[in-house]
Formats: sequence, C-alpha cells, structure tokens
Amino acid sequence: MKLISCIIRPDRLPAVKAALFRAGVTGITITRASGHGGEADTVSVRRGSKLLIQFHDKIKIEMACSEPFVEPTIDAIVSAARTGRVGDGKIFVQSLDRVVRIRTGERDNAALTPVTAEEVQRQERHLAMR
Repeated sequence: MKLISCIIRPDRLPAVKAALFRAGVTGITITRASGHGGEADTVSVRRGSKLLIQFHDKIKIEMACSEPFVEPTIDAIVSAARTGRVGDGKIFVQSLDRVVRIRTGERDNAALTPVTAEEVQRQERHLAMR
C-alpha cells in the first residue's frame, strides 16, 4: 500500500480530479496549500514599495492505493497536471504500514476498497433494525 501526495497548480485541479477518477481512484483528500519551490520569486509594487512574494497558492491531493494502482495514478496526475512550466508541482509516494477504516474496522487493502452509497444505506438499515 502506498500514500500518494501531489502538489499541483490550483487551475489544474479539475483536470487532475477527472484523470484520477478515470484511472480508478475513488478516494482523495484535497487541501489548499501555499508553498515555494522552483518558481522564481515575484516582485510586485504596492503603494510605491517593492514586495517580494515568496509563497504560491497550490493544491495538495492525497490518496492511499494498493500497489497495482500506483503507476496508473502517477501517470494520471502527470498527464493532467503538466503544463511544461516551472511550478507544475511534485508527486510523493510513501509506504503505508497500516490503513484502518474507522466505521467498519476493515484493515489494509480491505479498507481501501470503495464504498458505494447503496452499501452504506444497506448497513444503516441493518443497524436501525437492531
């Protein structure tokens, strides 16, 4: 199991989300982020004073996936996020030791399987009948 995190340009988010869903990724977490990487610092003038803007708006996407999905996920991100300009972002892949779905207690790969709304409703009906 791997945790894939990527930092992308905010304007590429719709394309990356669509590419991930086409690649079979069903669960993602999206966070707004600010950062500074390889981009050149931008100098702007505000009220006659020069300001050095060091941080750039970014989007961080995180997803856990099993081994067979790692390369297709990376390929989907790269193909959708790449503009060819400095600041396109980075992808980080880390090993996961444990994954636990809190609701059911499923562990590891079983906890990574997608859950459908139909399944959740069925389980809620079952719990309500108890």
